[in-house]
Parts: sequence; C-alpha cells; structure tokens
Amino acid sequence: MTGLELLEKYPLAKKVVKDWFMRTMLESFKDENVPEEFKQFMLEEGVEDDKVGKLIDVNVRILFDVFDENGIVIETSLYPNGEFTIKIGNEATTKSWKTRKEAEHFGVEAAFEILENKLTPVLEEIEVTGEEIVEE
Repeated sequence: MTGLELLEKYPLAKKVVKDWFMRTMLESFKDENVPEEFKQFMLEEGVEDDKVGKLIDVNVRILFDVFDENGIVIETSLYPNGEFTIKIGNEATTKSWKTRKEAEHFGVEAAFEILENKLTPVLEEIEVTGEEIVEE
C-alpha cells in the first residue's frame, strides 16, 4: 500500500501523522532563517496528503517517531539468513523480507491500522428493552 493509500484508508491516524509532520517542520524552522511569512503560510495551508504520502514512500522510517509517541514501537530484526522481520510491541510476525525497507513498509502499514483502532471511539452497546420512550 502506498503512503497516500495509507492516509486515505486511516483518517484518524492520518491526522496524527500530519500533525506530527507540521510540528516537526515548525520545530526545524527554529534553527533556520525562515521568513515569518513562510512559517505562517505553512501553518495556514498545512501539508498536502500527496506530499506526505510521497515522504512515506521514500523514507517510511520517518514515521517510527510518530508511532513511538503513540505507544506503537516498531522493531526490525535480521535473521541469520539475511532476511528482515518486524515486531510491533509484543506482536511479532512470521513473515520475512529480503530488504529492511520492505519489512519497514509492512510494519508501518500495520502500525497505521493499530493507531487507527486505538483512536476509534468505542461504541457502547445499548441494551434494547423493548420499552417505548415517551416524551413529555
């Protein structure tokens, strides 16, 4: 799944990711001679989904900090045969990949789903009693 597809599929996680990108970008401006007008423009306009999606595709590892901040730790391990595997929190996979990047893409995709589920409000079951509600 591409970075843009992840953002489209997981709207609650997308907000967390985009907020993190904005915060990180604005923090980096403190060390640079960036005009105040540009900072204000970035605050007002934000970062477009397709740009964030491309950043994810090019360097998926940049999202590890976002997930760490949200209690979703992604670990990459190397098997003796030279293949990589992923563990997220206490959950490991039996899959393996030839490259670290492939493994990390899998890990980030799984982390998006975990974050989305974590952010999704739980609807409490409403007991149906069969009684009518009478308004006065």
